[in-house]
Amino acid sequence: MIRLFALSLLLAAPARAAFEVPGFELVYSYPVETSLEEKDLRLAQDVWPAMFDAAVKTIDIEQFYVTPSTGEPLEQSLQALERAAARGVKIRVILEQKFEKNSLDGIARLKSIPGLELRVLDWSKVNGDGIIHAKFFVVDSTQAFVGSQNFDWRALKHIHELGLRITDASIVRNVQRVFDHDWALTEDPGNINLDEQRTPGGDRSGRAYLVASPWRRNPNGVGDSESELAALIGEAKTELIIQLLDYNPTTYARPKRFYFPIDNALRDAAVRGVKIKLLVSHWNTDEHSVAHLKSLALVPGVEIKVLTVPAAKRGYIPFARVIHSKYMVADGKTAWLGTSNWAGGYLDTSRNLELVVKDEALAFRAAKIHARLWGSAYAEPLDILKAYPKPKK
Repeated sequence: MIRLFALSLLLAAPARAAFEVPGFELVYSYPVETSLEEKDLRLAQDVWPAMFDAAVKTIDIEQFYVTPSTGEPLEQSLQALERAAARGVKIRVILEQKFEKNSLDGIARLKSIPGLELRVLDWSKVNGDGIIHAKFFVVDSTQAFVGSQNFDWRALKHIHELGLRITDASIVRNVQRVFDHDWALTEDPGNINLDEQRTPGGDRSGRAYLVASPWRRNPNGVGDSESELAALIGEAKTELIIQLLDYNPTTYARPKRFYFPIDNALRDAAVRGVKIKLLVSHWNTDEHSVAHLKSLALVPGVEIKVLTVPAAKRGYIPFARVIHSKYMVADGKTAWLGTSNWAGGYLDTSRNLELVVKDEALAFRAAKIHARLWGSAYAEPLDILKAYPKPKK
């Protein structure tokens, strides 16, 4: 009966095309009431429940936070989790303790699902700093999802997001290993073996691979997000196109400090003649961050645009109506996509996951999304002489 209900939901939903390459599918979210729909990309609000409905044995979810709202798109995923639990699927969920207060309704909803095991982890007890900022899940250890979408109804309806549904066995295996590693930390945050002789490691020779941060808290064999991103930028020969929520080469700690190797890598790439197109959200125009953007924009070969999503017809929605995707395309051949903002405290201290996929078709399709946003009426060149108002988040 449950499977018939799920099937009826799928049949009732309007069919959308999917953009897939071997092992990976691009999964999209966009703010409603804009012209940013991509009809050949399936939406996360449809992909997530379909993945959960396909589960036979296990669903493992690790998220920054969970925020449902009655009648909004996340409801379908929560109902799919309820159906999975009713089938006997074992469900485990990890959330970040620092955002627990933002997840109270979501936590109550998850705890109401029979058999679901929920743990809240204060990542700073593991690492001394940072948060669980990753957004991913694994189904039956055979498929996974990694993307910029938080487990939040707004991410599925009022925010620009990009993710990957993953069926590549080696990648799924490593995503599962990261979850299992973090699950063990929820039992004893101090129980982690740090080999001081260990290097960031990870095999970057294949067509696709997973990296994560902070690297000292990665399971063996999973490489380092920060050094990998710097390496990809350093290897670029012609062009880097980048879309981010925000870019800021300082830490969020007090006192602030400049640390960011990515900033050096970008400037060095531009000096080598690599053309850089950096698209950021209007949230990036606070006084401190925009000063760094303006500095970067002065480097020959670097173009920066700021994209502002117009308000929804219903009025102001907090922490929404913004571009939140985090991806890069290098030389039209390699796609980098993940969960981390390019700012201090993300790639160095917080739990984040990133995918590197060396596939020209996938890179080309991601670049098309960037090109559409870049040329849209919502994007304007960064004005180095403008005093930007404080963004309303």
